[in-house]
Amino acid sequence: MTVRRTAAGIVALGIVPLALAVAPAGPAAAHGSMADPVSRVSTCFAEGPESPRSAACKAAVAASGKQAFYDWNEVNIPDAAGKHRQIIPDGKLCSAGRDKYKGLDLARTDWPATAMKAGKHTFRYKATAPHKGTFELYLTKDGYDPSKPLKWSDLEAKPFAKATDPQLRDGSYVIDATVPQRSGRHLVYSIWQRSDSPEAFYTCSDVTFGGKGTAAGQQTPAAPDEQQIAAGRAKSTVDHSGHGGDGSDNGETPGHATHGEAAPHQDHDGTAPGEAAADTDGPAPQGGARSADLAETGGDGNTAPFAIGGAAVLAAGAGLLFVTARRRAGRSRG
Repeated sequence: MTVRRTAAGIVALGIVPLALAVAPAGPAAAHGSMADPVSRVSTCFAEGPESPRSAACKAAVAASGKQAFYDWNEVNIPDAAGKHRQIIPDGKLCSAGRDKYKGLDLARTDWPATAMKAGKHTFRYKATAPHKGTFELYLTKDGYDPSKPLKWSDLEAKPFAKATDPQLRDGSYVIDATVPQRSGRHLVYSIWQRSDSPEAFYTCSDVTFGGKGTAAGQQTPAAPDEQQIAAGRAKSTVDHSGHGGDGSDNGETPGHATHGEAAPHQDHDGTAPGEAAADTDGPAPQGGARSADLAETGGDGNTAPFAIGGAAVLAAGAGLLFVTARRRAGRSRG
């Protein structure tokens, strides 16, 4: 009994540090973008990063490069933690302060825009990797000038819509809201702050009130369809392989950088994508309906083999410690 108890204690003490060494760290990444009204990055991805049709998207691709638009669903700050106004500078709201997406910040009056009316509207946010969190939608103030870089002061101080864990339908979050009265060209700014991670996502959607969505000769914006999304994955550095093609994909991009004091954000181009996370059911405050499964945590692509290797190390270590304990006990009895 003494030998067994001694061995058990040694094994337990030995397993703890080893287990900590192999435990996966970090939450899985979430991804998505506004589909109605269509965000700038979604518009340019749908037009095609290789040869966009609209003048605005051509200029955006020229400024940012094609990769930014193949990574259309990843305009984020991994460690925002609600500090959006503190860490995103004026003039860089659409890119979330990331140089990778700087083309989205171009101040132009010809961005493809969605026609919008004041009153009830159902907003749809395409979620290629759903997660629990809160959406806030802001509208630009009267007098907004799209020919100037977007500033925080151009937005209303409070969101006109806010939804926590909204319903996920056909791969998109659905947010019912009442749009304030406006006229002319404006912009809807969205913030998706995850509740299972400090990560947040941002979008800019150009809209027009009281007229057609775009002027004569300009392209009407369209969100990417499932075929375009599937076709673009091969060129994306953002992983979508967590789940099936039902809009519940959940992958992690280990290259997400933390927000540094010296620079607003460090890009993660070309990093190896990760694997899936487990799903949980989340509440849906709108209408009392249950929300779709929302992924909450996960590890990178090396987690599985690393965990298997770690288990083997633990087993070998436990056996060695057990044998050592028995030998020591034998010597003490002799």
